[in-house]
Amino acid sequence: MTPEAVEAFFATLAAANPRPQSELEYTSVFELLAAVLLSAQATDTSVNKATKTLFALAPTPQKMLDLGVERVTELIRTIGLFRTKAKNLVETCRMLVQRHGGEVPRTREALQALPGVGRKTANVVLNVAFGEPTMAVDTHIFRVANRTGLAPGRNPLEVETKLLQRVPERWRVDAHHWLILHGRYVCLARAPRCAACAVRRWCDLGASTMPTG
Repeated sequence: MTPEAVEAFFATLAAANPRPQSELEYTSVFELLAAVLLSAQATDTSVNKATKTLFALAPTPQKMLDLGVERVTELIRTIGLFRTKAKNLVETCRMLVQRHGGEVPRTREALQALPGVGRKTANVVLNVAFGEPTMAVDTHIFRVANRTGLAPGRNPLEVETKLLQRVPERWRVDAHHWLILHGRYVCLARAPRCAACAVRRWCDLGASTMPTG
């Protein structure tokens, strides 16, 4: 994909959805962090169902810590890997209270030091909460970046690095939202909806399936 094609690709996605948002439901930076931590290998819908009750009971790190692992485990049982996630979430809250005054830190290093918080989760928090132009490469972005030719890579870090190099600065803050949504609803894993794709002409796969003549 040429630089001109990359510009047109994102301009088209932006025109269709000028203010892309995370589909996770939250009302604070802490709730965002907790929701993203819980979302690994789970759908946003399943996380939102569980956190509706969880966040009503524990909207702060201290209140989550007060609930304890057993109660948090009960509240998120419908989410995949719920036992491990409950332990990580409570320990993360303990660290937030003891080391950060109950606030979510704003640096990648501090975020990734929290239990259950990897690079992808840190990138989401840095981007969505603090407006940094990071790329949280999940399975959707990894697929779209490789399939379209936008930022081919053998692993998420390679794709993230290439996206940061190739995405024009003016699109960078919202780029990961556009790519996730595109992968979730259009560029599907098993049966990509190329005929309904607005950016088909700039995509390696889509362009190859367009009729000629």
